[in-house]
Amino acid sequence: MQRHPDFEFEAERLEYTIQYMQRLLVQSQRNVDASQEEIRHSMADLDSLDSSISYINILTNTRFFEMARSQKETFEAVQQKPYFARIHFQPDGEKDQLLYIGKTSVFHQETQDPIIVDWRSPVANVYYDGRLGELSYDVRGEEVSGCLHSKRQYRIEDGELLDVRDIDLTTNDELLQEALAGKADVRLTEIISTIQTEQNDIIRASLHKPIIVQGAAGSGKTTIALHRISYFLYTMGTDFPADKLMILAPSRLFMDYIADVLPELGVGAIRQTTYEEYVLGATGLKLKMNDPNGKLEHLASAGSLDETAIAIARLKGTASYRSIMDRYVAKLESATAALFEDVFIDKYRIIGAKRLRKLFLEDFGYLPIEKRLDRIRLVMNAEVNRQRKQLYTLLSDKYEEALDKALYGIKDDEKRRSRITKIMDERDERLPAVEAEGKRKVSSYMKRFKKFNVKSLYRAWLTDADLQGALAPGWTAEFREEFRRAHAKPVWESEDLAALYDLHVRLKGLGAEWKVRAVFIDEAQDYSEYQLTALHDGLGTDLFTLVGDLAQGIHSYRALTSWQPVLDMLPEATYATLQKSYRTTVEIMQLANTVLAQMEEDLPLVEPVVRHGIPPVFHEMERLDVPQLRRITEEIAARGHRSVALICKTNAEAERLHGQLAASGMRVQLLAPDSDIDDTCLLIVPSVLSKGLEFDVVLIAAFDNPFRNTDIDRKLLYVAMTRPMHELHLLGGAAGGVLD
Repeated sequence: MQRHPDFEFEAERLEYTIQYMQRLLVQSQRNVDASQEEIRHSMADLDSLDSSISYINILTNTRFFEMARSQKETFEAVQQKPYFARIHFQPDGEKDQLLYIGKTSVFHQETQDPIIVDWRSPVANVYYDGRLGELSYDVRGEEVSGCLHSKRQYRIEDGELLDVRDIDLTTNDELLQEALAGKADVRLTEIISTIQTEQNDIIRASLHKPIIVQGAAGSGKTTIALHRISYFLYTMGTDFPADKLMILAPSRLFMDYIADVLPELGVGAIRQTTYEEYVLGATGLKLKMNDPNGKLEHLASAGSLDETAIAIARLKGTASYRSIMDRYVAKLESATAALFEDVFIDKYRIIGAKRLRKLFLEDFGYLPIEKRLDRIRLVMNAEVNRQRKQLYTLLSDKYEEALDKALYGIKDDEKRRSRITKIMDERDERLPAVEAEGKRKVSSYMKRFKKFNVKSLYRAWLTDADLQGALAPGWTAEFREEFRRAHAKPVWESEDLAALYDLHVRLKGLGAEWKVRAVFIDEAQDYSEYQLTALHDGLGTDLFTLVGDLAQGIHSYRALTSWQPVLDMLPEATYATLQKSYRTTVEIMQLANTVLAQMEEDLPLVEPVVRHGIPPVFHEMERLDVPQLRRITEEIAARGHRSVALICKTNAEAERLHGQLAASGMRVQLLAPDSDIDDTCLLIVPSVLSKGLEFDVVLIAAFDNPFRNTDIDRKLLYVAMTRPMHELHLLGGAAGGVLD
């Protein structure tokens, strides 16, 4: 292949950049060492008389240490591939610029000229969106105009320049094709260089508004979400520290899958958790949870699930169920308000019950109930202390006046002495009693307000017929009985988490460590309306980025079947759709589209990027044929593929096949929700856990329980079929069911 005419120039430029970064790395290491040494000195000085200075030094140098270490780690991560593109741009009225774009910014220490420009910077957007010629881009509300003379991309590996290409629409497509032809285990980390216009628009959409993305399988939803977080921190990091952002992922397995890309994007410090983990942490509840995929497993099996169980699961995710919790909170609020009585010290009224109820229901009504009571305690403390002193002075003056009257108004010596003694005895007993009563009045009065036990309160709702009659009068007696019977055992379902979180937030409040200001949710279609509204209202923020695909809504029996409830919750949200699939080949997507076309959601077919490969292959076997499977996987390995997954419809079948293959001596790994993926093994994956993952090659097995023409089976099959990048193999008896 003929080299680019500027290849030597670009090779020298790369060598210069790497050498300069090595100098910066040495300097960063010195800064790390110096900060550590200063911390050690300050620690040694803590015993000195003025230890406060040492504490300040420790805090200051700890910050310097963290900054130096972060800079050092960033440079180490990118020095062997410092940039991936270049733009030749000339702003109007200024000299032209050659700007090299990479994963972080590097400036010359003396001239402050950019050596590398961060891909998230405004000018780098020209690379992703700019056509050659005159254009403009936005920098914090101001428009910068100029001429884009050229765009160039580089292929760099281990610090060596391998290829240089000037980009127009044709070569951009070629570069995308090459990237898509790569391996699943590296493609996630390399998407920055091939972000497409529609993806870039979402990544850089207004950070002050929520965004909802309906994205087809393989459209890059996860990588878009991660890069949007990175862009968010780059643009608004001074106002939004990383610990105030949260990724809600579908499982620990998924978090392990994206773990490698997080540090490179600079978003490793943000909270990464699942909805269940977050709710249990925020509420402090210890609950024995049923397997959240248990109902789904049952639905996907040949048998059928109790329709009442499905109806209850669906109900718990609705706005109407939240209305029941609204009534429950109102009932508890009313019962709490009824406990307020006049506050007396001695026989004097200090605060009236009417005023306290107004504080509780109106002035502090925006707070959780327990927080309102905390505020009222403060008000009472201040008022009681103030009036206690006034009362003490008032009573003292009255006794002094009574003593004067007795001393000067009673002629008889014996009567005068008796009266004075009585007054003094009463004064000496009453005044200390008033003082003591005043000091303990608030604490004794507030004892009537007990702390809420959210778990017990919600459990009472699940099992108490009278409470259900009061809060859900529209329910039939038969349904109430079925509802109570379903909750006879104290085991909790994932559908209960929304109500438990909601009750906790409204009764007790959310601890500061659990409050975040921006939330990024992947696989958002698997959340219910109540889960999302409870989270939205509990956190008090609109800054949500939700990405999902209704076609992959395998939990649709209890979760979203439309984005409309989310749009109602977030009326300012931007709604975007992604119909192009960058993951899989045309041949695989065509087969997957036949399944998509049969879904109830009436979603448009996915548009695969034109990349051809081996057509899906059906291997007929009535039961698992281990020798045949071994031959298939050996042929796959011979074609250079690394990550291979055998996706089974149910967990039970995945466990059975794993046992058979392990016994035969094959290297296999059965993936569980908390697994660390080992790509050197044949991965055995239940279909419910495969969502969000991608592999070079996928084999789908359906021996015990073939896919049927039902909504849940269609979605499970569609999810499994859209996981591979390069090859799809179907194993089972005679092709039928959904594939017919």
